[in-house]
Amino acid sequence: MTADANPLPMSDPAAIRNLLKEAKTIAIVGLSDKPERDSNEVGRYLKSQGYRIIPINPSVPEILGEKSYPSLKEVPRDLRIDIVDVFRKSDAVPGIVEEALALNPLPRAVWLQIGVVDDASGSRVTGHGVTFVQNQCIMVQHKFLMH
Repeated sequence: MTADANPLPMSDPAAIRNLLKEAKTIAIVGLSDKPERDSNEVGRYLKSQGYRIIPINPSVPEILGEKSYPSLKEVPRDLRIDIVDVFRKSDAVPGIVEEALALNPLPRAVWLQIGVVDDASGSRVTGHGVTFVQNQCIMVQHKFLMH
């Protein structure tokens, strides 16, 4: 995995650092239970860095020792999600964004992994005051900005 040189639309390293510093819980949409998958590597890394991860995967009941939920809307309301990290194809993003914007309270950020881009969803997310990052690996950014 490599970091994209042109993050859109959020390119302020200080803002990303602050987001990563303040976040406690990250829901990973599309987290795989297969260790060789990028999403699993990222989930393991984030967990090792002290984040609580919430797997979103309708195919398996548990990933990385955490209960998995079929969708964001099925995560219990008492679990505060700070970042929604998306490992799905770009065409799935609008539906995921709708679920993220239905959370109460709203997440601090919606983060689309490398290769996942949806400018229209970005406009929708930022219109609700939620940070939007796309085409970036949260693990790469964390390693670069937090160490």
